[in-house]
Amino acid sequence: MPDNDDLFVALYTDEDVNPKLATKIRGRDYDARSAHEEGNLELSDDEQLKYAIAQGRAILTHNTKDFEPLHRKWLAEGKEHAGIIVSTRIEFGELLRRILRLLNHITVDEMRNTIRYLSDFAERRK
Repeated sequence: MPDNDDLFVALYTDEDVNPKLATKIRGRDYDARSAHEEGNLELSDDEQLKYAIAQGRAILTHNTKDFEPLHRKWLAEGKEHAGIIVSTRIEFGELLRRILRLLNHITVDEMRNTIRYLSDFAERRK
């Protein structure tokens, strides 16, 4: 995995995530690419994660049921990754707000080898 001295997490969205999300995130001056843009629509989950790692990017997915065990498997095997972010399927604007909150609060080092849930970044009502 490439060394990354950047403060902000670089993001890669898998094929299940709306590809417009990466465009909107880049419009806010963050580094984001989608599986659609990269031509990676037919890759397996393991291959998607390997691609993200090679690019030094955390991966965003809606596929919790496959990526949670994949995360555990990678850690058990002593493999490193730039982070896995999972989200239920939610309205696009809310997805964007939550991922921007994550990007504003979690550093590259804090993201490395972890799995984060976007539900933790929902706006809390008082």
